[in-house]
Amino acid sequence: MNFIVNSQQLLKQLQSLSGVLSSNNTMPIIGCFHFHLEENTLTVKSTDLSTTLVCRIEVETGRMDGAEEVAIPSKMLLEILKSFDDVPLTFGVDTKSYAVSIASGEGEYHLAGMDAETYPAMPVAEGTSMTHMSCTALVEAINKTYFATSNDEMHQQMSGIFCEMTPDGATFVATDAHKLVRYRRKDVVCEESTNFILPKKPITIVKNILAARKDDGEVTVEYNNTNLFLTFDNFYVVCRLVDGRYPNYEAAIPKDNPNKLIVDRQSLLNTLRRVSIFASEATRQVRLSIAADHLVVSAEDLEFSNKAHESIPCQYEGDPMDIGFNAKFLTEMIGNLDSEQVLVEMSHPSRAGIIFPYGDETEGRPDDILMLVMPVMLAN
Repeated sequence: MNFIVNSQQLLKQLQSLSGVLSSNNTMPIIGCFHFHLEENTLTVKSTDLSTTLVCRIEVETGRMDGAEEVAIPSKMLLEILKSFDDVPLTFGVDTKSYAVSIASGEGEYHLAGMDAETYPAMPVAEGTSMTHMSCTALVEAINKTYFATSNDEMHQQMSGIFCEMTPDGATFVATDAHKLVRYRRKDVVCEESTNFILPKKPITIVKNILAARKDDGEVTVEYNNTNLFLTFDNFYVVCRLVDGRYPNYEAAIPKDNPNKLIVDRQSLLNTLRRVSIFASEATRQVRLSIAADHLVVSAEDLEFSNKAHESIPCQYEGDPMDIGFNAKFLTEMIGNLDSEQVLVEMSHPSRAGIIFPYGDETEGRPDDILMLVMPVMLAN
């Protein structure tokens, strides 16, 4: 097994693959990259048993005896590749002893590989449904929802992004019981209605790879009862779906919200960032005092005698209201919108606030978003 590949090209692809690898491997083989060479195509694979990421790289081949494979320790290989400039590297592998040699100019480096026959097999896409979406649509869906997922290991269902695929469109939902995001796209459809929960780790890896692209492309999405299969560019991803039933998120969204606040998004975001500095570190609470044409955002930390308030203009329909929110949650949500204004609908200081993007730029878009944030009780 012998091939020539550019050092920086290989490093870039392996760094993407390394996101899958776990630092606590129970099996030494999954701490390796699986190399498979056939003709001029090098296929490299990494896995943590739940997620498998595959990348194909075009190389120059020398001696070939059919399809050949080897497992190469990931940590050592990445370290040596980082030390090279943009140069061609010649890889040689003894398919009997699995010894790996890397030659560059006057240098030659040797490391011990492993028998690739013991590398875990990848799930096969059987009995799957299929849809397609643009890379941009998938990245947007992840960006708009990921921050609202739960970190509670006791509730695994809420630790991922819930996906509903229908002939009318796709819905992506994330919640941690304190905040909730529902993101819909009309331009992603499926022949049959279904739903599944995407785990955090693989979707983060996929998002990072797609976000680094300079142009848009298409992602092929296949899924069955246990696994998701994504294909884009020269990558192929397989991940195990989260088991369990997702909470009934629609039941958590209040339907009757007569109090409506419209405010400039960036002004509110900047005000929250300033005022929240003075909030209690324990609660991160900010108070919104809302009247007909102005909104006062205030915070106070009684323990250290810190307090702040700031007034910004707004449009408001409803009864005057004081309502409290966690500043971190509110800032995350408003920061993940891209409209000039936001609409906040409320019914009572003890019930959730609903946040929507607002303005002319929201018309005619293929997507829409709803954000829900639970209030915190205000001290008198």
